[in-house]
Amino acid sequence: MVKFMKKMHGVMNASGNTARVSFLKEQAIKTVFFFTALFAVIVVLFILLFLLRDGYVIFEKVGVLTLLSGATWAPTAVEPLYGIFPLIVGTLLVTLGAMVFAVPLSIGCAIYISELASPRVKQVLKPAVELLAGIPSVVYGFFGLIVLTSFIRVTFDLPTGETWLAASVLLGIMALPTIISVSEDAISSVPHEYKEGSLAIGATRWQTISLVLVPAALSGIAAAIILGVGRAIGETMAVLMVAGNAAIIPEPFWNILSPLRTLTATLGIEMGEVSVGGDHYRALFGVAVVLLIITLIINLTAVAILRHLKEGRKRGITRKSLVSAYTQESFVRFAKFPGFLIALVFLFIVAPLWLAVLLLLAGVIWYFGRDRLSQKYIQAVAFTFVVAAAVIVLAILVIILQDIILNGLPALSWEFLTQPPKDLGRAGGIFPAIIGTLYLVMGAIAIALPLGVGAAIYLVEYTREGRITRLIRTGVDLLNGTPSIVFGLFGFAFIVLYLKIGVSMLAGQITLALMVLPTVIRTTEEALKNIPQSLREGSLALGATRWQTISRVVLPPAVPGIVTGAILSIGRAAGETAPIMFTAVVFSSRFLPDSVFQPVMALPYHLFILATNVPGASTNKYGTALVLLLLVIGFYAVAIIVRNHFQKKSRG
Repeated sequence: MVKFMKKMHGVMNASGNTARVSFLKEQAIKTVFFFTALFAVIVVLFILLFLLRDGYVIFEKVGVLTLLSGATWAPTAVEPLYGIFPLIVGTLLVTLGAMVFAVPLSIGCAIYISELASPRVKQVLKPAVELLAGIPSVVYGFFGLIVLTSFIRVTFDLPTGETWLAASVLLGIMALPTIISVSEDAISSVPHEYKEGSLAIGATRWQTISLVLVPAALSGIAAAIILGVGRAIGETMAVLMVAGNAAIIPEPFWNILSPLRTLTATLGIEMGEVSVGGDHYRALFGVAVVLLIITLIINLTAVAILRHLKEGRKRGITRKSLVSAYTQESFVRFAKFPGFLIALVFLFIVAPLWLAVLLLLAGVIWYFGRDRLSQKYIQAVAFTFVVAAAVIVLAILVIILQDIILNGLPALSWEFLTQPPKDLGRAGGIFPAIIGTLYLVMGAIAIALPLGVGAAIYLVEYTREGRITRLIRTGVDLLNGTPSIVFGLFGFAFIVLYLKIGVSMLAGQITLALMVLPTVIRTTEEALKNIPQSLREGSLALGATRWQTISRVVLPPAVPGIVTGAILSIGRAAGETAPIMFTAVVFSSRFLPDSVFQPVMALPYHLFILATNVPGASTNKYGTALVLLLLVIGFYAVAIIVRNHFQKKSRG
């Protein structure tokens, strides 16, 4: 009996030790995932810290008010002047112009996709919008520099087409995918009961869309526009290549044919030419601090609106949260006339006189005669404009792709793809740039994927909604909205200089990893949320630990979503120029790097230098642009195919 009792006691001790070890293991895994989730917040704080570390001296020396309100930016003058007011004004004007161009097209296209398009048309239009999002900014800039500025120069008989108008149109095109996607999602999320109720009481489809669906989706549309504003303000390479880069305020103020310079373009142009530690260097970090604060405010606003909208969906939208038809119609009537005057001013500035007069007469007839028109006629006119918006968006994609493909195909050859560059890129090939790009993106995803997956696992599997979760998600959103040039400056200040890694492939990989980390977190989080809760509960009921449930039950079916996020991240990293300009790349190299501590060539930077600094390289410019475009779009196409395949599989 005594022996039996001792044996049972030993078994119980062993069982207790096993349970203790299992508990400690679970806690250790949870702690690791917690720190991976907190990493995004830490990165945002580090970015702000290092920008302030290198920029606060200029704020002390010049003064915050003088720096922000100074009318002259001349840091290389005999008596340097560090007034960034023209840069702030240039940034805001370019963004305003971009939104004037993008918002009507985006909302019209979003309405068409969500309410009017057939399933077949949706299958064409939605991937087209995603492809617009996938085109690298340097390719947009190259297209703008070669095609758009030439068109503006000839049309308006100017010495150069590099103007505010060119920058706004190009940034507007780049903002289209963001505004369209978020707006379409907001409109599609409005409960069907609202639409059915409106149609049941005799409203036309257009009355239902304009007076019921759009007002109900107004918060999401506002967030989409704010995100589009953030996208435009944070863009570097495209605006740098087409805006003219004159640090002046246009005269007169509304002259959209004047050149100007933005905050991001100033960083991109001047950072590579300053001595580290000098006043000019400090001033550029002061510019970066101002830029980061502006983008943080914009992104926090968008995050707050989207969170409010999401919580409203969970609670269910009440009647009070809808704008009544009468209130909406009154608001629209009130807003139309000032909007009409603003549009009229722009019209007389940029349009030929005969066209301005014609459109003015049409506008006056419509404004004062619309109440006498039948609702069917108004619907026909409105649907015409909505369809036209979708057609224009599709036409923009076709024009860009056609120009790059038709002019780039003659450059493609075996030698071009397998040889190093010669004669400053005018001859030879781009093989080191292709391999260097692949090295950078593979290293970046190798760093970002485990961190992003770990963060998503913690947010979905180990915690509930609370202050910590909101803090982490806010950090992820802010990191996602941080301008790419700010990542470049942070990588230069922290990785290259502070950690003394130097300009190298490793520095570029880390910088790109930080930039794509939010994409990995978001896509993985969505993939995990799509796994039914019943699978987790069944596994835990059978005695599995939480980590066993996650690793053996939850993660395997979520792999397709995680892979999609990884591919999207690779595509984004492959097309970025600003983050690697100061951290990783050289323009020309005949040999591949021997280690991660050497710099590399990369396709985006190679195209940027060819387009802006090497005359007589037209064929190789287009060839480089085409290869980069095919590489990035190829990654996005694979992600779309993977996503669609598993969506169909899950439905079947």
